[in-house]
Amino acid sequence: MLSLFAGCQHPLVNLQLLSAFICIFFLNVSRQNEEQRSLELSGHVGFDSLPCQLVNKLVARGFCFNILCVGETGIGKSTLMSTLFGRTFENEEASHYEEEVRLRSQTYDLQENTVKLKLTIVHTAGFGDQINNEESYKPILDHIDAQFEKYLEEELKIKRSLFNYDDPRIHVCLYFISPNGHSLKALDLITMKKLESKVNLIPVIGKADIISKNDLKNLKRNIMNELLSYGVQIYQFPTEDEDVAEINSSINNCFPFAVVGSTDDVKIGNRMVKGRMYPWGAVQVENEDHCDLVKLREMLLRVNMEDLREQTHSRHYELFRRCKLEEMGFKDTDPDSQSFSLQETYEAKRKELIRELQHKEESMRQMFVNKVKETEAELKEKEKELQERFEQLKRLHHEEKKSLEEKRRELEEEMNAFNRRKVAADTLMGQALQGCSQQPLKKDKDKKK
Repeated sequence: MLSLFAGCQHPLVNLQLLSAFICIFFLNVSRQNEEQRSLELSGHVGFDSLPCQLVNKLVARGFCFNILCVGETGIGKSTLMSTLFGRTFENEEASHYEEEVRLRSQTYDLQENTVKLKLTIVHTAGFGDQINNEESYKPILDHIDAQFEKYLEEELKIKRSLFNYDDPRIHVCLYFISPNGHSLKALDLITMKKLESKVNLIPVIGKADIISKNDLKNLKRNIMNELLSYGVQIYQFPTEDEDVAEINSSINNCFPFAVVGSTDDVKIGNRMVKGRMYPWGAVQVENEDHCDLVKLREMLLRVNMEDLREQTHSRHYELFRRCKLEEMGFKDTDPDSQSFSLQETYEAKRKELIRELQHKEESMRQMFVNKVKETEAELKEKEKELQERFEQLKRLHHEEKKSLEEKRRELEEEMNAFNRRKVAADTLMGQALQGCSQQPLKKDKDKKK
């Protein structure tokens, strides 16, 4: 019966519809402490077609599935996505010289038989390419929280349409681990530890065909030991359902998946298969002896896609939602406390915010007043300094003026003395010239006599 609801797009709607169906089919289940009654129908009524109605409605509407691919540039994320879904997705080639981690999202409308799927693939461009990778995980966490925030905003709207709303939340994160090396890098451990509480985390080893089977086996063992040692919680395929318990239990022991992606056809014997051709032979991506692509596809798409969507809603989104609502002042009531009132909670939060605003306003006003006082004191101090400087310059100017006046008087006296001496010298010179001119005349007179 659970498999009839496996295609429901919204896990909450899924649970509600399933509960309604169970209540209709099992009328003997009622509230506790009430008398139980069992009624038998005298003939065919027709509500046994409800599961068919539900399935038809869900199939007509379609489903959403969002995948986040985290890994270094060139590790094969885009190729693996194309291989998983059997078609080539157009994707901008990333550069190794990105200044920061950028998340690029692309949405595709796919259809298999009568089932429509809106697939969103999010790539992390530039992850692990910077010299300082200390905060490389932050843009990824911000993107996941942003999608949760969008869904919560839609959920809290007065007029909402969650039934037709395209779910933007990340349902699974494929974390690509480099096959180079013997274990996880520090960046891998830190990022996976941060992501474990935000998203369903599935580790995969990209380009697993570049190492030998023995090295791959040792690498898998080392990775799982490190994840266990550092307490990193990865997604575990559910084993509660008897129909898939056996296969999921066996696949849970295969982490991390060693994958090889390829969209090229190679000839093996008389048939064409997807794979990679090398001088020493060919790697068939759909051969379980060569890689774990088939196992990943089976677990991710065919068997556990709905569980991934349900875990996203019931575990990761609920954690985000609870934290957000607690920040907004909402809280659940204990059995001994009073009933919950949305209006009272809103008013209490509103008053709290108003008090905080008034406190901040008063703090800013006081800070402004103190700043004005400090500025006034600085201006007064500078004004005093300028006044003292002005008085000093004024004194210097007066002294220089007085000194110049004194020098001017001395110069005038020297000029007057010089003029007097000049006049006296001119007078003596005139008398001397006059005396010299009179002597020859006296001599001529004496000769004539």
